[in-house]
Amino acid sequence: MSTTFKKRNILLWLLAISFITPIITLFFLSFSKNWRFPAILPQQFTFENWSYLFFSGGNIAPSFLISLVIALSVALFATLLGFITSKYIAYHKYRKKLLMLTYFPFALSPVIFALCLKYYFIKMSLTGNVQGIILAQLIIAFPYSVIFFTGFWNQRIKQYEDLVSTLGGTTSYAFRKIVMPIAKSLILVCFFQCFLISWFEFGLTSIIGYGKVETLTIKVYQFITEANIFYAALSCCLLILPPVILLWFNKKFIIQQAK
Repeated sequence: MSTTFKKRNILLWLLAISFITPIITLFFLSFSKNWRFPAILPQQFTFENWSYLFFSGGNIAPSFLISLVIALSVALFATLLGFITSKYIAYHKYRKKLLMLTYFPFALSPVIFALCLKYYFIKMSLTGNVQGIILAQLIIAFPYSVIFFTGFWNQRIKQYEDLVSTLGGTTSYAFRKIVMPIAKSLILVCFFQCFLISWFEFGLTSIIGYGKVETLTIKVYQFITEANIFYAALSCCLLILPPVILLWFNKKFIIQQAK
């Protein structure tokens, strides 16, 4: 028993190291400069890269803020609309057919899907601006939200709503006092998931954005293309920051409340 336990601990430690090592490497590179072959380590460690972010008029910070605004907007709208829409789909007589339609955006790669939508976005003057990117990403995040919440609307929830109605309660009262408290943790999880979908999205953003809206993912690819590994590492550090915060928030509040 003890041998099995030790082996399990070793595997867990190896798994943890495999996850942490890339993050440490990125953080290490974000403070590095002048790393030339065959040197094992960079010749210089400096705060210059981070000062470029905050003090030198660099455009990484604006890209971070734009990405944050887009991701929060997409997550908010997708979660709210998906939660409401999923109820009507779950109780509809053509539930299976309607639910099947929600999988359509995932049948194509984001780049091909964006190329299919590009003509209509040009006609509506939604290319090259933040509004267009939010709408484009909603086309992906909204169906995901619907699929996520469809399983929530089961017979148990229906019976609770019917019970409130039988006792004289209104539909809005049942929604506020019964449905929302039960669905609260699921809504938060869906919000986090939709945020991450938008936060790491590249294909739709690059095509619908026309390169005019430089989100953080666009900047990462731009720096990699330029072979600027230090600014790319800095951008990646900012890119993984919100997911780490969401992971901590999920563990601190949602999982502990569930226990």
